[in-house]
Amino acid sequence: MRPRRPGDHNLSQDGYGGNKEKGRRRDDSVGFWSDELNATRSHVCKHWALDTLAFSTFILAVISLYWAMLFRAEDKLSSLVVYIVDFDSLVAPYININPIVGPSIVATAKSLIAPTGALGWRSLPASQFNFDPTAIRQAVYDDKAWAAVIINANATAILEDAVASGNVSYDPMGSAQIIYVGARDRNVASNYLQPHLQNLQATATSTFSQTWTRQVLSRASSNSTILNNIQTAPQTMWPAIGFSTFNLRPFSPRVATPALSIGLLYLIIISFMAPNFYIPKQMRFIGPGHRRLYFYQLVIFRWLSTVAGYLFLSLSYSLISLAFQIPFSTPSAPDTVPSNSATAYHYGSFPVYWMLNFVGMTAFGLACENVVMVVGQPWTDLWLIFWLVTNAATSFYSITLAPGFFRWAYAWPLYNIVQATRTILFDLHSKIGLNFGVLFAWVAVDTALFPFCCYVLRRKTLRKRRKDSGQRSDRRGEMDDEVVRAVSDNEID
Repeated sequence: MRPRRPGDHNLSQDGYGGNKEKGRRRDDSVGFWSDELNATRSHVCKHWALDTLAFSTFILAVISLYWAMLFRAEDKLSSLVVYIVDFDSLVAPYININPIVGPSIVATAKSLIAPTGALGWRSLPASQFNFDPTAIRQAVYDDKAWAAVIINANATAILEDAVASGNVSYDPMGSAQIIYVGARDRNVASNYLQPHLQNLQATATSTFSQTWTRQVLSRASSNSTILNNIQTAPQTMWPAIGFSTFNLRPFSPRVATPALSIGLLYLIIISFMAPNFYIPKQMRFIGPGHRRLYFYQLVIFRWLSTVAGYLFLSLSYSLISLAFQIPFSTPSAPDTVPSNSATAYHYGSFPVYWMLNFVGMTAFGLACENVVMVVGQPWTDLWLIFWLVTNAATSFYSITLAPGFFRWAYAWPLYNIVQATRTILFDLHSKIGLNFGVLFAWVAVDTALFPFCCYVLRRKTLRKRRKDSGQRSDRRGEMDDEVVRAVSDNEID
């Protein structure tokens, strides 16, 4: 046996084959600008620049859609159609009276028409509605117009009579009426409809009162009785006319706001997160330690278990609205009668609401799960941003006021969920069959793609396991070689 030489390994002294000082591992770290890192440094910096460029481009392309929804919305206000229908002196027993109120209000509305920045004022003959004001209310409720201004048939008659008789009970607000549905779109109603309708009221009242005052005073110069009547009922001079406003379906209660806005974003997020919980457990059927489950049975199980999960998750989400006392049991109301608390299906409103959220969550969730299985990280994070932005922008703001580019949003899931939710909570004009149809179409397409996405995930999972297994085998082999060499040296010594 040869004598021990300095530096020879000795496994008995420490874990590395030598005494503690000689066996201590050497620090192999180098500086950032070391020549040994030239290739690595170039690779990292190059891909950092490419990733930053790609992410910046994505932000410009996708996030800007949210701003684009409201870009120059004022230029498209003419898309918000408002009917102006004059019944003044056109319905018995007022047909023999010369109308002055109706023509004045119609003229004022026409003066507000502008190429941009004005509502879509549209004067229609009363005959188009069979001389029935209720038919106009029905048209507004049925979403044929955003609002309507109706000049009552007795508008001129009751004003003339009030001046002639000194009627102290004369109410100028009986001259005309404004009809709209606030719950159809709260943002549109509060930000656009109401301000412009109030401007019409102020302008029409001021314009008519000036003309009317001159006419009445000219009569009073030769008839002292009229002057006395004016003093008894001054409202016949100012404001002389007015507008009664009827909101057929107000947005009430305010606690319903989350169910139609930000709260729905959580529905998307929950749908996105669910696969992260389900997929790892579901994929254990093809894991090590046992024979793998038939692939087609794995696909069926995964689909059924995921959809069943959405059934209970959507119930939990829906119960939040019920817990905070959003009405779900009030009866529906006649279409043309204002109602503050009507729901579409009375006691059936909550089950319909739950099913809407269930189908919506399934549409969102299966789409997200398909993307997660195919693209993986970090691309699924970009998908979530895209999914949130495109759905939120086109659902929380009116597509009517958006550029024509956004017409595709009528087929987007969240838009149909919002529209159906409004129908259920506020008893609006129902298109819920179409809304459910769009959501079911999403579910059908997602389901058709689901097996293919499962196959991609299965291949990726097995490939990764083979690769990890191979790496572990290589590392184990290297360690065994080192041990063999060290033991051999020790035996030679």
